[in-house]
Amino acid sequence: VIGQPAKSKRPKEPGENKIRPVNKKVKPKNAKMKERESVDSSLKSQSILTQVMDKGHFQKLAATISLAAGQSIELRCKGSNVTWSYPSYLDTFKDSRLSIKQLDRHSLLILANSTAADTGEYSCWLQLCSGNKCRKDETRTGSTYIFFTDKEELFVPTPSYFEIVYLNPDKPAVIPCRVTTPSAKVTLHREFPAEEIETDGTDIFYDAKKGFVFQHPTSDHKGIVYCKAESQGAPQISIKYHLLYVEVPKGPPSTTITVSSGAAGVRVVCTVLGEPDVDVSFRWQYPGQESGRPVIIQNFWRLINRGIGHTTRISKSVLLVEDFEDTDVGNYVCIAQNLQGETTVATKVELK
Repeated sequence: VIGQPAKSKRPKEPGENKIRPVNKKVKPKNAKMKERESVDSSLKSQSILTQVMDKGHFQKLAATISLAAGQSIELRCKGSNVTWSYPSYLDTFKDSRLSIKQLDRHSLLILANSTAADTGEYSCWLQLCSGNKCRKDETRTGSTYIFFTDKEELFVPTPSYFEIVYLNPDKPAVIPCRVTTPSAKVTLHREFPAEEIETDGTDIFYDAKKGFVFQHPTSDHKGIVYCKAESQGAPQISIKYHLLYVEVPKGPPSTTITVSSGAAGVRVVCTVLGEPDVDVSFRWQYPGQESGRPVIIQNFWRLINRGIGHTTRISKSVLLVEDFEDTDVGNYVCIAQNLQGETTVATKVELK
């Protein structure tokens, strides 16, 4: 569902940035190291990231910090080859308020005139390069989560006014109504029937950096919901989230192939039913391929509601032979691939 684009000043119905930044975690080299050594290692890794203060002073950053929206911030990361990660919102709109400078021994990330939408994780790490290949140095990383507080925008704004969240039975689901003020009290509500959804702190809980987390989603959770936040003032409402339950199991594409003919020519259609958020790619093999016979191939997909809140993605690849001749007779093979594997289906096409 595509909503209206975000405006520079949108006081009503604030919500959350669609794409969440990736959390960067430091893995210790030896899982059996002593607790004290582990703590020291963590502090060492975090020390490459500091905040530039007035008069050239630097301050080590805690795991989370809060700043008032409108402030500018300058982060400094030690190293001659530094990579940064920050809220995708800033990339999506190619924001000129963000600038990164790589100097000889450190890199600077400068964010001017911050807004509530800039709330999120800011990370840096060193790249180890050999020739053209580079990899992340897991021992030299730093990160902090910054809340840019704004009493007018308790929820992190989003580019749309409506968002779809897929509920998959074998993985947690997140309703991403993040807040700009970590102390805000946030509750979850169903639109119909109008009621507050109870959170037990275990199966359903709230994380200010993520939103509401459903550890074990079921079809009972489907429907339209929204979040409500309170913090020293009138309550604020988030955007609406449409929770859709996914019924298709994970695995290689479930694929079928059909043939039809008409005035336009012969159409061979390869169809896949799958998870709503899983992309499918198609490859074809056909009799006239080596000789360069002209064919038209079109790929497309859409979401279909299969009843009782179950949603499936239907992906299709259509191969059209406009002037079917003897050289086109034979086997037409479709190979459909997703992240879990590939499926091959074939059909024989003959002249009538």
